[in-house]
Amino acid sequence: MTEGKMRRIAVCLIVLLMGISISSKVYSAAIIKIDGSSTVYPITEAVAEEFQKIDRGKIRVTVGISGTGGGFKKFCGGETDISDASRPIKPTEVELCKKNDIEYIELPVAYDGLAVVVNPKNHWVVSITVEELKKIWEPAAQGKITRWKQIRQGWPDKEIHLFGPGVDSGTYDYFTEAIVGKEHSSRGDFTSSEDDNVLVQGIATDLYALGFFGVAYYEENKEKLKLVGIDDGNDENGKGPVLSTYENVVKGLYQPLSRPLFIYVNRKSADREEVQRFVEFYIKSGTTLTKEVGYVALPDKAYELDLKRFGKHITGSVFGGHGSQVGVKIEDLLQKE
Repeated sequence: MTEGKMRRIAVCLIVLLMGISISSKVYSAAIIKIDGSSTVYPITEAVAEEFQKIDRGKIRVTVGISGTGGGFKKFCGGETDISDASRPIKPTEVELCKKNDIEYIELPVAYDGLAVVVNPKNHWVVSITVEELKKIWEPAAQGKITRWKQIRQGWPDKEIHLFGPGVDSGTYDYFTEAIVGKEHSSRGDFTSSEDDNVLVQGIATDLYALGFFGVAYYEENKEKLKLVGIDDGNDENGKGPVLSTYENVVKGLYQPLSRPLFIYVNRKSADREEVQRFVEFYIKSGTTLTKEVGYVALPDKAYELDLKRFGKHITGSVFGGHGSQVGVKIEDLLQKE
């Protein structure tokens, strides 16, 4: 064998060994698996991006969008470390987690307002009452309330086209609880999607559309949509219809469509160093990153209580595992722990 050939073989071996070394580093990266709510996704994705910049390549965070219900199915089946949720865990999900020996730490991370929106060329809707929304969305409305003029006198005799999150969505659960009075109860003849961007595009291209989703998606697409004021019928302070702005949600004026958002952490996953670091980073970055992506940060006291709750690995739900609850102050519930 010639000297030149031996040199080429040596070089190839070195390159091969370097490749194996690099590949082992890439594939040995610790992975944190997250799935769930499309509403919470922008916050978690922003946190994940910033967190992964700290020690690039050592920890990889994957964030999926299966909806709150779909996320809990995976989480309670042991498939994920963290579940994003736009409502508290339900009794059926509590039982599923219990069946699979999954304990969880519930951590509120932000407040959100549910935006009710129409097409920007819609000239007749400026505000809508809670009673009118119920008239539109309750199960009895299916096949009966089909035209705008049936909702309010003076509105056009045109077919109304409804858009909303899918039934696995925590946003759907909260909206039906707040508006219809019963979680998971609504008419079924509406265009639904777990991807809020699909809803945005549907409403933006349909003059006779009306829909709802988390306010962050409105903020991202406000040039394509028109925000509708909500009149809760409680006009003692003369406020009238209220828009789902940051200020109104913070002040508690946007009712009944304001709600807390959560992450749920698998108790066993919380023992892993990378998960501990990620969750603590999430809570400590909460105020800044939550505002950056268009949501409402919790009071500082709530984040302090979050850190305490996570540090002690306190499991279970402050909501008692009963699902959506309207008009609660999360810091008050955390304080009871």
